[in-house]
Amino acid sequence: MSQVADKAVRAALIASENTASEYSAFLEHLLVGLADEAVPVTLICPTKCEIDSVLSGSAEIIRHPAVNLPLMGGYNRKQLVEQLSKFMPTVLHCLCESKASLTRLLADELGLPYVLMINSLRGTGTRLSISWQRCARIIVPARSIADSVARTYPRLAERIEQINIGTFVEEKSRCFSEPSRLTSILAAHPLNNAADFENLFSAVRHLSIDGYEFALVIMGTGRAERQLRKLLAALDLSQTVTMVPPLRPWRSVLAAGDIFIQPRPNDAFNPLLLEAMSVGLAVAACKGGVDDLIIEGETATVFDPSDELSIRGRLQQLFDRAEFARKLARGAQSYVRANHSVSNMISATVQAYHRAQQWFGR
Repeated sequence: MSQVADKAVRAALIASENTASEYSAFLEHLLVGLADEAVPVTLICPTKCEIDSVLSGSAEIIRHPAVNLPLMGGYNRKQLVEQLSKFMPTVLHCLCESKASLTRLLADELGLPYVLMINSLRGTGTRLSISWQRCARIIVPARSIADSVARTYPRLAERIEQINIGTFVEEKSRCFSEPSRLTSILAAHPLNNAADFENLFSAVRHLSIDGYEFALVIMGTGRAERQLRKLLAALDLSQTVTMVPPLRPWRSVLAAGDIFIQPRPNDAFNPLLLEAMSVGLAVAACKGGVDDLIIEGETATVFDPSDELSIRGRLQQLFDRAEFARKLARGAQSYVRANHSVSNMISATVQAYHRAQQWFGR
């Protein structure tokens, strides 16, 4: 084996505010796992990023930008490069697309290879700044994203590697585990477009009229929130449906539910869907977008988001057939346990770092 391949890894992780919030469980598992593998890590994150809740191990923290004022970009980059130079990383790991340009710049300044994580589908006109000479690996969490990236960047197709995001699976299923408790349905989706919820709310209204007792909690924020609250009032659902900002820690929130519903297709990998499956909720979801986790009859029951009757029918199926719902929840747990282990994620990530160093020193 070459001297480059034998070189110990020192990783600099570049995270966005979205990474720290939406992918907090993934980030926590990654930091703990790298510490267990004795990989020195520094984490670069925005100045106002709330990172304390996910910090573990011995990771150093570098806040960027150091001075959040206009015209200070050059100064902030210089400060960042100086801080990184003291850490002496051997590889950079960009954790989301929004930091691709910054990571490329740092790789050029420091003369390092990097791996880029892409978590969402790439549409027309959304090309990223990727260095042909320094981007050694493109890591994706789903096959659908891998196919999308390969179509967008055919010259980089051989550098794409799928590493499934890992999580820990509860031993028991939470779905209908307490028969005396009011059935709880949880959802998480941006409140940017009222049309995303109209069929769901209509389905919920008819189920309520038919005598089903449950509570639906929707976690999200967005410009359509006021419009959606008016819609709930008009449908007389204000006591049945509650809209709240994203709650933390997610796992504790999910553990209080029975059913998780994804009302619309998601163009990005949904870490909350993964966590919902891991704690043993029955999942009702729609196909489309990044839907790798959604396997009809195995990990989820599937509905047509444009058809109110389809949504109502799937939810009614879960209400009426509790054992079917529990079986679906257990099936999702088995799938996550087999395909999304934290140990496999850490092992594959460390290997990707080594391969990146070897590739760069070829």
